Amino acid sequence: MAVIVDTLNLRPRHPEKAHRPDAPILRKPDWIRVKAPVSRGYLETQKIVRANGLHTVCEEAGCPNIGECWDKKHATFMIMGDTCTRACAFCNVKTGLPGALDPTEPRHVAEAVAKLGLNHVVITSVDRDDLADGGAQHFSETIAAIRAAAPTTTIEILTPDFLRKDGAIQTVVAARPDVFNHNLETVPSKYLTVRPGARYFASIRLLQQVKELDPAMFTKSGIMVGLGEERNEVLQLMDDLRAADVDFLTIGQYLQPTRKHHEVVRFVTPDEFKAYETIAYAKGFLMVSASPLTRSSHHAGEDFARLRTARAAQA
Repeated sequence: MAVIVDTLNLRPRHPEKAHRPDAPILRKPDWIRVKAPVSRGYLETQKIVRANGLHTVCEEAGCPNIGECWDKKHATFMIMGDTCTRACAFCNVKTGLPGALDPTEPRHVAEAVAKLGLNHVVITSVDRDDLADGGAQHFSETIAAIRAAAPTTTIEILTPDFLRKDGAIQTVVAARPDVFNHNLETVPSKYLTVRPGARYFASIRLLQQVKELDPAMFTKSGIMVGLGEERNEVLQLMDDLRAADVDFLTIGQYLQPTRKHHEVVRFVTPDEFKAYETIAYAKGFLMVSASPLTRSSHHAGEDFARLRTARAAQA
């Protein structure tokens, strides 16, 4: 496999990766395998997503949990189009110059949330470095539309880093999502090869600013392991997140989308994930989800309920 092609316009999905040498693909261990999605619930969710002309990170990023989540009518909506201005080495979302924002998208997302009857919804987006505010106002409008259409639904957002977008964080926090998530993705030593368009300490600062603007808002971040990071680097990252008062940490196994993406250096064992979880709780996180198939939005609704219980117990 050389490069994924967008079948709608026959252009490379990842033009920036087209000329990269093929990376080896390790055989997946038994604990990382999942069943193909075929259930009725999956197909019903797919139908609602298609009918509203929406994108989901479940599909665009090739999430291994899509069968389980969509069967329960849990979908993570990806706003602002399906084309990202960044070229992260791990990501399967299409790269290129995005089109104009769809002003009707917030309403369509809200209608889909209501139709699915979601108790908790996760809204993420592509990076939109081409926009003056990075898409912050579009996030705000989407949150407002969901509040109007499904007032009992709790809202979790997974944002880009809004790098060099003054006022963007303030705009999103003012819309009052229930959970503000921004993923670090990996340890700082891997940023140049894994997340070259981002800056580690800018992401830490973003999470810190959210707490400064609204101390009651839950904050969350996640990383992938298996990219060649050292254990001590992961532990230092935990300390950096706790210094920013982040409440919730997710740790999952990186899975390589194609041979043109960053290779899986190794598959981290379930016992190692359990050890990371134990250490993270000891460092003060209110919630930790660490397993091979953990993803930011996997079990997000159940985790949010546990997060609120944990804060109440702490108080």
